[in-house]
Amino acid sequence: MTKNVYLLHKVTYLICSFLYTISASAQVDSTIYFQVKDFIEITKKEYAPDKRTKLLEIAEADAIQNTYKIQTSESDIKELLEAQFAVLSGDFEVNLFPEKSLGDHINGIVNISVANLRTNPSHAAEMASQLLLGTQVDILQEKSDHYRIRTPDGYIAWVPSSAIIPMNKTELTAWNNTTKLLYTNEFGKSYSHPKTPSPRVSDLVYGNIFILLGEDQHFFKVAYPDQRIAYIPKQEAALFIDWLSTRQATADNILTSAKSMLGLPYLWGGTSVKGVDCSGFTKTSFFMNGYVVPRDASQQIKAGEPIEILDNAQNFSPKIALQNLRPADLLFFASNKGKRPNASITHVALYIGNGAFIHAAGSMVRINNLLQGTTDYDEERVHTIVAARRYIGIDDIAIQKIAENPYYNIK
Repeated sequence: MTKNVYLLHKVTYLICSFLYTISASAQVDSTIYFQVKDFIEITKKEYAPDKRTKLLEIAEADAIQNTYKIQTSESDIKELLEAQFAVLSGDFEVNLFPEKSLGDHINGIVNISVANLRTNPSHAAEMASQLLLGTQVDILQEKSDHYRIRTPDGYIAWVPSSAIIPMNKTELTAWNNTTKLLYTNEFGKSYSHPKTPSPRVSDLVYGNIFILLGEDQHFFKVAYPDQRIAYIPKQEAALFIDWLSTRQATADNILTSAKSMLGLPYLWGGTSVKGVDCSGFTKTSFFMNGYVVPRDASQQIKAGEPIEILDNAQNFSPKIALQNLRPADLLFFASNKGKRPNASITHVALYIGNGAFIHAAGSMVRINNLLQGTTDYDEERVHTIVAARRYIGIDDIAIQKIAENPYYNIK
């Protein structure tokens, strides 16, 4: 089947779905505006159901002038919409991100130790995730002093534009063709001169990436994405490529990284050592061992290999779980389990062994247990656990080595 024939079939299917929807309504509004709005919703449901990774939205709509501006991150959706709107009266514009006003500066590098990503272009909006200094992103849109960006794990969110250095293809190539240094201490700072009493250039956290310019006996000389120059104590950093060569995603290594975050504050949207939420904690544990995994718990449960831990009544079975689980498997929980069908995933943890698990919950990263009678028994988690997945040793495109991720061009 050719691509055009395939799209025609899809258009026909979606139009029929749309006509069925409006014919079933008690009150039918046949204006172009409502036809466009409903068709967008139908298309979004099939092609872009998760706005965290795929975008489809009405940017502007004027029902009086009958003009509409649609934007999407997906080229196949653009083609589909253009085919549909061709049979409607009105002035339609379907734009593909990145928006044209960005020119050729459609890539960027994070320029502060930890950049906070939000659900909307506002400092007051809900925090969705974080990115570390030196991380490459796609820039999709600019609005209200914020960039809408796509991260190395495909996550789409807003970040203050001052936290990103936009680059064109030539500038990005130059950045990627340099030797990188990775900061390996949990916390620290860079200095304006190669001596510790000198003024601070910025704070640093584990995973920050710089251009390496040189070194002496005690300091690395580095450059930030905005070309600031700083010095970092040599015992606090390593060549990125050398650090990667030591990463092995074994259960022991992942749990060692996880336990290094014990007592770290719980932070909604956090994915750094400044604070983590539950999925940010599991994500960071794998990143510290050389892997990029999905951002949220509801995305993480779709990766890896399922591990049986429930009985026939879908309740947690200690006997089954202890037999099947291995250290560093991921445990998933749904707070509405038993209250509604297909309850949404609301929490994730890392299994340690003998019923114990480590997670970011409440106010901090802590260890609890699924077995009744243990000191750290967590009855709530026992009642809400719904699944387990194994990432270690599993071939899954969603569990990707940093060295193989195109956003981390390792030189």
